[in-house]
Amino acid sequence: MISLEGLLRDARSQLVNALSLEPNIAGLEAHVLLVHVLQKSRAYLLAHPELKIDDASLANFTALLNRRLTGEPIAYVLGQREFYGLDFKVSPDVLIPRPETELLVELALALIPSNQSTRVLDLGTGSGAIALTLAKLRPQALITAVDASPQALAIARQNAAQLNVHNVRFIESDWLEALDPSSHFDLIVSNPPYVAENDPHLQQGDVRFEPLQALQSGTDGLQDIRHIAQESLRFLAVNGHLLFEHGYNQKDACAALLHALAYSDIKCQRDLGGQDRVTSGKKS
Repeated sequence: MISLEGLLRDARSQLVNALSLEPNIAGLEAHVLLVHVLQKSRAYLLAHPELKIDDASLANFTALLNRRLTGEPIAYVLGQREFYGLDFKVSPDVLIPRPETELLVELALALIPSNQSTRVLDLGTGSGAIALTLAKLRPQALITAVDASPQALAIARQNAAQLNVHNVRFIESDWLEALDPSSHFDLIVSNPPYVAENDPHLQQGDVRFEPLQALQSGTDGLQDIRHIAQESLRFLAVNGHLLFEHGYNQKDACAALLHALAYSDIKCQRDLGGQDRVTSGKKS
């Protein structure tokens, strides 16, 4: 029987060699996988390096490690990802929530009063990370979350149950097509696809395993953003806001688009990495 220390050392070496990870990152991933298998804290593993791992746990760990060694994102291997301090179930049917998208949540929270009902629409909800985080932190808000994928909506509903969130309704819809035409929202948010269809990044890293329809958007990456910006005008209340995430080099194009559609108060905010990430506009 191998010790925890030996197992982690071997796993780190394999991750470095197979995925060209930095040793510290590889070591962290090995710990995360073993924490998941043993249901023990990382502090416990570090405090007991001499403990032996039983055969069943070793087999489970090895199976997960082998999936990661193929390049499969660790979020899919574990079936979960933390976002804005909450744990979300994920699968290859949904985009993996990313730290930069937390900016979209922060900006949305600033527009949703904590003491009154606000109508919010999340377009392309995926795992429900944005909609459910907003619902959890603004329990008086009335949130509608739509996605064209029934598989994604199934994951989102599971996350709603897991987080004990009840102020979100889920609708299967190709963007806004299935919504009641009489619906109006004070805020529309979206993390839409915004990668150009020939972008080489689609063949690299984690995104190779993620749903292409959640990433790719026409020849310039702006096809879905154009549609969302245009159609949102029919559903936004007067003085309602549209907020959407986009690529680091799409700020000017997004601002020009909103300007052409007569949105006012157009702004772009940078994420923690200093990249232009979220553009917003108001329906006058």
